[in-house]
Amino acid sequence: MKFATPLQQARLIKRYKRFLADLRLADGSEFTAHCANTGKMTGCAEPDFAAFYSTSDNLKRKYRHSLELTRNQFGQLICVNTAVANKLVEEALHANLITQLSGYEQLQSEVKYGQENSRIDFLLSGPNRPNCYVEVKSVTLLSQDYPLSGQGYFPDAQTLRGQKHIRELIEMVEQGHRAVLLFAVLHEGISQVSAAKHIDEKYALLLDSAITKGVEVLAYKANISTDEITLAEKLLFN
Repeated sequence: MKFATPLQQARLIKRYKRFLADLRLADGSEFTAHCANTGKMTGCAEPDFAAFYSTSDNLKRKYRHSLELTRNQFGQLICVNTAVANKLVEEALHANLITQLSGYEQLQSEVKYGQENSRIDFLLSGPNRPNCYVEVKSVTLLSQDYPLSGQGYFPDAQTLRGQKHIRELIEMVEQGHRAVLLFAVLHEGISQVSAAKHIDEKYALLLDSAITKGVEVLAYKANISTDEITLAEKLLFN
């Protein structure tokens, strides 16, 4: 995925109200950017981190700038725009880059399914094979105790929505379909992914149960630059 316009660099002052971030330019001027991230962004949005933002040509937007990337104290780039995860996965699916999910003839997105009024990120289908329901999660939480360990976690906060999605995937398996939870790792410092039992124990236990019932778990890491992001490397989920 190439950014539509070149990203500009600033310094992060603070992220607040979930969807806002104040940035400072090299000349000292400050402005507010939109931050498309509902998570806690632990370790991803500390004051004075380098921040890379895009600018929309839509003059009707209240905040024309959007925070896309940050760079942490270890020099690692992090994509903090969680909407990017689905775009990367869709590109990879069309290009058959995720070998475990290749060979399907049809790809649909945001399809209603399940008993809890959910929408699946991607529904893959084709003749003579079961439908495949793919739920995508963006991973940016690097271990705060051992940040150089490469250990990443999901979720970064308790997530009732995430728990619901696991239940829905289990239901799809029970109906004879294929169900996949795909972690899109958008942090250069993460080299392996685990469920964050220390943050949301119920989510971790549900995920363990889902795996035993046949839900598949994949983790793929993105190559990140200020020009382009691509889903490239399969990681270990443990």
